[in-house]
Amino acid sequence: MEIVALVVSAVHAYVGRPQDGPAVDPGVVSRKEIEVRAGLGIVGDRYFNQSAHRNAAVTVFDASVLDELAAELGLAQVPDPVLTRRNIIIRGYPIDQLAVRRTGSGERVPGRSFSLDTGSGAVRFQAHRPANPCAWMDVTVAPGAFKGLRGHGGVRCEPLSSGTLNLGPATLYVD
Repeated sequence: MEIVALVVSAVHAYVGRPQDGPAVDPGVVSRKEIEVRAGLGIVGDRYFNQSAHRNAAVTVFDASVLDELAAELGLAQVPDPVLTRRNIIIRGYPIDQLAVRRTGSGERVPGRSFSLDTGSGAVRFQAHRPANPCAWMDVTVAPGAFKGLRGHGGVRCEPLSSGTLNLGPATLYVD
């Protein structure tokens, strides 16, 4: 598998109603490398060291979902995965299956822990809840993306160890 994008966004510009437009957005910062800190998140990101987001400081997204979305919506090209504003965008593993979920009988299944390693040591994460898409996805990704990404918006995670992640080939280990 590989990490195809790393996104750090210092400001949350997509609040309120999409029809009102976004707040002033300094833009998403796409990086070649990020620093993850255990229990805190990604250095420089808006959710870093925010107590309300400790279990959801990092979002991981599977870029292949956008291939399916483009086909479903009849888009001329696959949307840039950076537009989802998820922090770690991978290709080659269905990351959504690691989130907390309910079985057919309603029983809650805890999220799985996993590690990503891009060559400088594994960084461990605990998957918690799904990163559900919001109505802004229709504005930032493509019309129809809000509905099309339901159940496939990625996973909100808590970093369990510190380390560095880079773009490119990666190994994902599921505990």
